[in-house]
Amino acid sequence: MRHTLLIAAGLALLGGSAFAQNAAPPRPKAPHGAKVFIVAPKNGATVGQDVLVKFGASGIKVAPSTDTTPGTGHHHLLIDQKQLPPLDQPIPNDEQHKHYGKGQTEDTIHLSPGDHTLQLDFADAAHMQFDPPIVSRKIRIHVK
Repeated sequence: MRHTLLIAAGLALLGGSAFAQNAAPPRPKAPHGAKVFIVAPKNGATVGQDVLVKFGASGIKVAPSTDTTPGTGHHHLLIDQKQLPPLDQPIPNDEQHKHYGKGQTEDTIHLSPGDHTLQLDFADAAHMQFDPPIVSRKIRIHVK
């Protein structure tokens, strides 16, 4: 009986550590006053299908995703997203969630004709959003 209890306790501990390993990484605290913003294009602009998007940041240092220094991070561009990605998971990397893990501060993106929204979402080296999230104002552009 004692042997069975020891095995059960050991399995419970192992299960707990496995759960902890699968838990989401903690969200870093946002530096006070940190902001990101889209420098170009301007809200309401009409642009061609190849759009130069320039990113700005203040109160936080832009760094490559290999830099794990607290208070640093990199840009992600959200295209046509109604809401932010889940806060307890890394930001996805796809056509609507572009990663700039080399510390880039601009990119030329290709968009289809029509209306689109753009928003920056700043994240740490693990692509986790800050707490609270550091996001730009969402802008609308028209692609001709």
